[in-house]
Amino acid sequence: MATAASHVPDLSTLVAMAKKAGLVEALNSATDITIFAPNNAAFDKIPKAERDKLLANRNELTKVLTYHIIQGRKTPADLEKGDFTTLEGDKLTTTRSGDSYKIGNAQLVCGNLQTRNATLYIIDSVLKPGG
Repeated sequence: MATAASHVPDLSTLVAMAKKAGLVEALNSATDITIFAPNNAAFDKIPKAERDKLLANRNELTKVLTYHIIQGRKTPADLEKGDFTTLEGDKLTTTRSGDSYKIGNAQLVCGNLQTRNATLYIIDSVLKPGG
């Protein structure tokens, strides 16, 4: 998955953070996962000082990134009204209203992109465990 995401320019910040957290190999070798991938604009919403603090703390960075991943390849129908346990261990709720989907507090930008081992949904905000 990380290899596929590295070819999407709007996910370059996510890929850089996954590398910093040491998650690239794990993401590439995982099977049948769904990733809610924050786009670059999502990371830009986080104040620089907070983003730098997150980058400096590998454990916290890993926790935030794994909160964006759930087991199983989820379809848009699965996301219409779902409660999922993330790889981080916390719960994540998804809902649909008309043509728009909410993933936690994030808006779905585009999705149901298939990679070799994952289904990818691009979202407009970074999700935080417990938030």
